[in-house]
Amino acid sequence: MKPFWTYMVRCSDNSYYIGHTDNLERRLLEHNHGTLICYTTNRLPVQLVWSNEFATREEALERERQIKGWSRAKKEALIREDWKELKDLSKSKK
Repeated sequence: MKPFWTYMVRCSDNSYYIGHTDNLERRLLEHNHGTLICYTTNRLPVQLVWSNEFATREEALERERQIKGWSRAKKEALIREDWKELKDLSKSKK
């Protein structure tokens, strides 16, 4: 069975874009060649900073939606694989 990927790229303006795909290498080429009309189109080039493989498209899409809702600090903790900071940032602020 073909894997699916959730991925995060850093755009030339230092913003992040999160997506999912069944072919990560092709998707990165599409982003950088401007063949995808999306958020990254006017923010090229992009650089892959994080990715994770999933068994199904549904799992990859669920993870994409989750990460899109995160703060910049939390996304950067994920990129660094700083699990302690990620956990701390996940705690609700009271």
